Amino acid sequence: MINSIIKRFKICHQMPERSFYYKNKQFPLCARCTGILIGYFLMPLFYFGVIKIPIVFMILMIIPLLIDSITQYIGLRESNNHLRLITGVLAGFGLSGLLLILLKIITGFVE
Repeated sequence: MINSIIKRFKICHQMPERSFYYKNKQFPLCARCTGILIGYFLMPLFYFGVIKIPIVFMILMIIPLLIDSITQYIGLRESNNHLRLITGVLAGFGLSGLLLILLKIITGFVE
């Protein structure tokens, strides 16, 4: 079901060489999108106050993904799946924290 949703809405390019495999089956997301999704799943850590990170650090967590993806896109270097996963997790973690802060501001639940 998730595979059909991802393919239908073009959430991820799903390039085989940029994806992980388990038991010879390709993940429905590339390595970078898998990392971002893992980072998003860490949002409860922010919500329940287990982890408190300053906004500046949340923004800084996104920069490695930008550097990795842009330098790969313009052909300066070739990334690998483990680096894509790590930068994706960092970015997803930072973005989820920023999203939670934004939602708290919008809803008026700012601490």
